[in-house]
Amino acid sequence: MKIAIIGIRGLPSSYSGLETIISELAPRFVQRGHEVTVYCRSPLFKERLPSYKGVRLRYLPSIEHKWFSTLSHTFLAAIDASIHRYDILFAMNVGNASFGIFPKLMGLPCVLNVDGIEWLRPKWNRLAKKVFYWSAKYAKYFWDILVTDAAEMQRIYREEFGANSVYIGYGANIEYSTNPEVVRQYGLEPGNYFLIASRLVPDNNADLIVEGFVKSGVDKILAIAGGANYKGNLVERKFHEKLKALANHKVKFLGHISDQLHVKELHCNCYAYVHGHQFGGINPALLKALAYGNCILALDTPFSREVLKDGEYGILYKKDPNDLASKLQQIVKDPELAQKFRDKARNRVLERFTWDRIADEYLLLFDMLHQRKPKEEIFQKFQSLRVP
Repeated sequence: MKIAIIGIRGLPSSYSGLETIISELAPRFVQRGHEVTVYCRSPLFKERLPSYKGVRLRYLPSIEHKWFSTLSHTFLAAIDASIHRYDILFAMNVGNASFGIFPKLMGLPCVLNVDGIEWLRPKWNRLAKKVFYWSAKYAKYFWDILVTDAAEMQRIYREEFGANSVYIGYGANIEYSTNPEVVRQYGLEPGNYFLIASRLVPDNNADLIVEGFVKSGVDKILAIAGGANYKGNLVERKFHEKLKALANHKVKFLGHISDQLHVKELHCNCYAYVHGHQFGGINPALLKALAYGNCILALDTPFSREVLKDGEYGILYKKDPNDLASKLQQIVKDPELAQKFRDKARNRVLERFTWDRIADEYLLLFDMLHQRKPKEEIFQKFQSLRVP
């Protein structure tokens, strides 16, 4: 099949979860014999490579602004892909829902991964939240198949919007530490720090984590690897200021780290990973933490529960800094408990969340859609593939 992918910044990229997902899936589609084109936002790439790991890259302009960057680019990409007559159009992010009208009019089979619950995220203003909610509500009319990444997300779309969806999760790669000395470049000692690795936006709850860590009084460092890239964004600037005000001398801000080998070492050598994502569905960052063998403390959400199997593969904490503080104290006082979670973390990925499995499920979906299989047959097939 000829597959076009739109709705992301482009490849290669290490900034966003969506780019991470496509950087894993698209090359696997190519390895399985398909021709894949990823649409890239030209202003973001000084060096415009013609391909990435066998994936053809096509560059189109965008208006680089928080509100318009993704929308302006996906608008052009959806039109361009529809004209070029691919076999399948695959898009990311429910904010792009309305652009499915173009492939629909051209008879091009199209799939939308809706991603997270954007209309609840604090980083968006009231108007943006309404736009995302409208997009989610009407997405089923613009796209042949919606993909949800978690059982809870599938339920929300079914009950809130009356939309059936195919459930396909995300994946992670099993990896181990090969150079623990890397963490010392950041002023850290292996095994003596907690780690946050995420974008520093309000809905990832880094403020809750910092407050809980400070309250805990544990004799370790909290290392925060992450940043945000929206220039002049008042909400995010205030959030950064809040984090700095909450922090004490044991909190280290490492900034955004693009070197994935460094990210791996920071994960593999931390005492525990603290996850605060709230609205993003099954989050690739949490799966990555499992694949790196972390002891995990995760905010108690339906998505965290699904990944960690109701606490079997990690510790769940309430959205309360006092509860997190007590869980941090518990895990420091009981090193054997922390090690127990580390020892079995990777098993959860192998059980359900390998990228090869995820790639195969997407290709099965694309093939059934390409063959014009009835939607009900597609939904029933994927329901039978569900793994707890």
